[in-house]
Amino acid sequence: MGAPVRRLIAFPCEGETLVGSLDGAGGSTGLLIVSGGNEIRCGAHRGMAALANRLAAEGVPVFRFDRRGIGDSTGENGGFETSAADLMAAAAAFRAQCPTLTRLVGFGNCDAASALALFGNAAGLDQLVLTNPWVIEPADDLPPAAAIRARYAERLRDPHAWLQMLRGGVDFAKLTGGLRKIFQMDSEQGGALEQAVFAGLASLDAVVILAERDATAIAFHAAARRRRYAGAVVTIDTASHSFAGSRDKAALYDAIRAALN
Repeated sequence: MGAPVRRLIAFPCEGETLVGSLDGAGGSTGLLIVSGGNEIRCGAHRGMAALANRLAAEGVPVFRFDRRGIGDSTGENGGFETSAADLMAAAAAFRAQCPTLTRLVGFGNCDAASALALFGNAAGLDQLVLTNPWVIEPADDLPPAAAIRARYAERLRDPHAWLQMLRGGVDFAKLTGGLRKIFQMDSEQGGALEQAVFAGLASLDAVVILAERDATAIAFHAAARRRRYAGAVVTIDTASHSFAGSRDKAALYDAIRAALN
């Protein structure tokens, strides 16, 4: 088998032009990668481009794209919550470029995962692979309450943390803010975004992959427990939100490959 061919594809979205990258292959299952935050389609340190190349070499066609107002695409960047049209246009372009596709899987991290949960059904996706889905509507600059609780529990088990406290090496203003957030009326429970994401998860076959010690993943895990979410969840032993380490990347790849199979 020769090296996979990467092509740039321009396609329309509500009067604007989006640009995507297609790593072609002969398989009937395709992976549509959605970028999180304001990240361009190649991903941090070109991680998504490398993932696409590796999967295409194994026979899985992969399509990545910049939503409106990001990277090479025209228009205004309205954030992940306004990206329904972008996702639907990308899925349609992918199918048009690869007419032999019979199954289309969406993959994204953080708010890209949330966008897929919200709009994947409308885009006609058959399955979702979501890493660290974003379900919190932040009210301040502190981490989610569930992540603060997990961090404090870890620190309380560490003798060095107690020694640091006794020596005065603790920021008590920060400590007080964290405790206040833990014990306040928890606005994270039952928020509109959380409800919408879990409703989307219920409507599609989904695999959720969590970085065990990442704050966003901890918040999702707490929400899933509250909602008694029974979908497939894979946990990777890392604190890296983007699975940056070599072992993290390998574990993430294995989880994605298992979902595609």
